[in-house]
Formats: sequence, structure tokens, C-alpha cells
Amino acid sequence: MAVAVLGFAAAAVAQPRAIGIRGGYGVELSYQHTLGSNFVEADLGLTVNALNIGATYNWTLAQPQWTDRGEWGVYAGPGAVVGLDIFGDTKSFSVAAAGQVGLEYSFDFPLLLAVDMRPCIGLHVNTGKGARVGFYDNGLLGLVPNLSVRYRF
Repeated sequence: MAVAVLGFAAAAVAQPRAIGIRGGYGVELSYQHTLGSNFVEADLGLTVNALNIGATYNWTLAQPQWTDRGEWGVYAGPGAVVGLDIFGDTKSFSVAAAGQVGLEYSFDFPLLLAVDMRPCIGLHVNTGKGARVGFYDNGLLGLVPNLSVRYRF
């Protein structure tokens, strides 16, 4: 059992990772952890009026060879986002299912650029207006394109 746990820990540490920022509607600290050809992305963000945490599991759908250097990747995957608005007059809480789709380019040196969208649908509870289900713009609306800049290590 200890050997299996140690083996899984060593495999997790050996996988490529990236850390940086993701910006669009707001700014998020972003972390990627590669799992084979796929990756998990976790983001902690501050938008115009909310603090949110999101995570997605992304499958690499294609890796076109558009350039001689670097690597391109097209990815998509499901995830979840939790948001908390504590800055306005009314306080609110959101929990949502998310879907992310994007295009990334990994340079020869440790820099990764990505453009993606992460639309969300879920429950939004506002102290002044009650609960509603749907797309919303409290920092979780993902229909605004985002640009990510990450350092790979």
C-alpha cells in the first residue's frame, strides 16, 4: 500500500505543471496540472464584483502542427465554479456547472498562452432577490473570451 501511494505521489510530481494568470471578465490566478495528454485547471479569481473558485478537467482534442516550433492544443472539458459576491450592497452566492473550450500554444521556452471560454449554468442566491437558475454575469459568465499567460515548470 505504501509503495502504491509513493508511486502515485511520484507520478503526480513528475507531470508538467503551469502557473500564471487568466484574464477576461476579471483576473484569476491559474494552475494547470498535466495528466497524460489531458490536464486539470484550477483558478482563483477576482472579478468586477465577486470572488470565485473554478476547476475543470480538460481533454486535449487535437494538437495541430501549425508551426515548426512549440505545440498547439485544442481542449475542452467539464468543471465547476463557486462564487461569492461580498463587495456590493446585496450579498450573493453562486454554484455552477461549467464547460470550458480553448486553444493553447506552448512555446519552446517555458511559456504557455491560451484563449478560452468557460460558460456556466447553475444556482445564484442573492440576499436581495432570492434564488434563480441560469446563466449569470456575477463573474461566472463564461461567454467572455479569456487570455491566459502561464509559466510552465
